Order: sequence, then structure tokens, then C-alpha cells
Amino acid sequence: MNTDSPELLPAVISIAENAANEILEIYQSDFSVENKEDNSPLTEADMASHKIIIAGLSNLTPDIPILSEESASIPFETRRNWQRYWLIDPLDGTREFVKRNGEFTVNIALIDNHQPVLGVVYVPVSRDCYFSSKGNGAYKQVNGEAATKIKTKPSSGETFIVAGSRSHGSEQQQNFFTALGDDVEVIAIGSSLKLCLVAEGKVDIYPRFGPTSEWDTAAAHAVVLEAGGVVTDTQLKPLEYNRKESILNPYFLVIADTNFNWKPYLEQV
Repeated sequence: MNTDSPELLPAVISIAENAANEILEIYQSDFSVENKEDNSPLTEADMASHKIIIAGLSNLTPDIPILSEESASIPFETRRNWQRYWLIDPLDGTREFVKRNGEFTVNIALIDNHQPVLGVVYVPVSRDCYFSSKGNGAYKQVNGEAATKIKTKPSSGETFIVAGSRSHGSEQQQNFFTALGDDVEVIAIGSSLKLCLVAEGKVDIYPRFGPTSEWDTAAAHAVVLEAGGVVTDTQLKPLEYNRKESILNPYFLVIADTNFNWKPYLEQV
């Protein structure tokens, strides 16, 4: 298999779909929920998806290492030398899964030189799939139909549509929404779907003033980049991966219009 990211994309989409099918089977059953050390939920669907993705990627690219939320104990001394690696969240939005609201995803990203160069975000319940590879644009496939190209929207500065977190709202997020003025529509949705809303031109910005891990953002980050947007920290510097021991992201912004000046609004947070 050619390991150029465009060549890998169809196989990665297929792996994500296989994992999604397994997740759906468990979703429709009477599943149990455990708590991890950080008190975040863990279900059998997380582990089932993890095993399918690990097996699929290991077979597809045996020489490319893999970091998954469910195998996060790989020390930085090992992974700091990784130029290229898979970064996956087998079930992003476990809280949404437990609530049975459908707002959870399978996230698979290929990281190269600290940036996501391939991303697949698969939505098990709707069977929608967002995907991209570097230099080849971003696409959305709706329930198995033909994929269509997606792109971010321009921001007018007069009205704003903003993505917010359904399960992780914060005071800073509310302050940011207030700074934008009275004409703001907030779309609350779970998991990496918030980044996808930016990529497909439905919202102007998704500000995240709360904890996330690198596997939460990487796949959708790749899609946003190819759709014409950016993902930055609150100083508007591009978000990068595998730069430090901690896998936690800084607070970040997912911006649709790279020409729009968000600094005056950020100063009020």
C-alpha cells in the first residue's frame, strides 16, 4: 500500500465504517458504563471500536505507529520521535453515546510533522462521513451517497453563527458569546461534530475554552484545514500535535474565515 495520504483514504474510511457498525450494535443494546480514572465514561463500544481500528490500521500501514485514546499510556520518550503516526479516538462523544442522542463520532487522523494530513470523522447513527487528505479538499458523504466537497463560510462581522459544546460549556465560552453581540446564534452539539460544522460552512467559529485531548480534534482538524479554515490556540497560533508530554490541547478556536479579525472579541474573554 502506498502510504501517501490520498491513497490511504478509502481504506481508512472503510475501517471507520467497520468500527461505526460495531458501535451501533452496542448502542442498540443494554450496554454498561464504567468510569476512567479522570471520571470520564468508558463503554464496551469504545474498546470494540478501538480494537477494530487498531487491527485495520496495523494491517494497512504496519510501519506507522498508532496512538489511541484507549492506548494512551505510550510515553512521550517513545512518541516524541514519531514523524508520522495515526491518532485516533475510537468513540468521540462517549457522554453523548450514553445519553443516546446520536452526537458521537469515530475519529481517525494521520499526523505528519505535528500537523494532521488526513482525517476521517464518521458519524455512526446518521452514517455521515467527513473526510480529507492534504491538498485534495474536504468532503462530506451523507448516508452512503456520493460525497460532495465542503468549504468554510465567510464571516460578515454583523451576525455570527457559533458552535458550542452540549456537555462542556464554560464561563469563558459564555463571555465570548456575549462579546460577539446580540445577533448570535449558538448551535450546541456534541463531539468533533462542532469542528465539522465549521468545515461545512454552517458556523463562523467554534471556541473551546475547556479541556480536550489531541485525539478529540485531530481528524476534524484535518477536514477544517482542507475546507479552508484553521484551528488555532487563543493567541491565534496553529494547533500542533505531539509537541509535549501532555496530550491535552490548549484552549482553541476553530475559525472558518481566515481573513476575519477575532482579536477584539477574544480580548473580552
